[in-house]
Amino acid sequence: MAHLPAAVPPGAPEQGCPIRVEHDRRRRQFTVRLNGCHDRAVLLYEYVGKRIVDLQHTEVPDAYRGRGIAKHLAKAALDFVVEEDLRAHVTCWYIQKFVKENPLPQYLERLQP
Repeated sequence: MAHLPAAVPPGAPEQGCPIRVEHDRRRRQFTVRLNGCHDRAVLLYEYVGKRIVDLQHTEVPDAYRGRGIAKHLAKAALDFVVEEDLRAHVTCWYIQKFVKENPLPQYLERLQP
C-alpha cells in the first residue's frame, strides 16, 4: 500500500513555495494569506511610545502550523523594527522564542527589557 502525503489545504503554502508577508501599517499587523482570502496568519503590534512598538501576538491557524509561517511573520516584524529605527517590547512568546533562536545583533540591540 502506498503512503500518501498528508492533505494540504487548498491554497496553503507548500514546501518550496514562497511565503509572502504583507504589512498593513494602518491596522498594525503583518499577515500571510492562506487559502485565498479566507484564512490568514497574523502578527499584531501596537505603538506604545513614539518610537517603541509592542510585538503582541502571532497566530497561525492549526491546519497551517509547522510550516515556518510564524517564522516569516516574526522576521518581517523584526526587520520592520530595524528598518524604521524603532525599539521593540516583545509580549508574544513566539517572537521571544524566535529571537532566542536567531540572536542577530540588529534584533537584540532594539529590544526593550
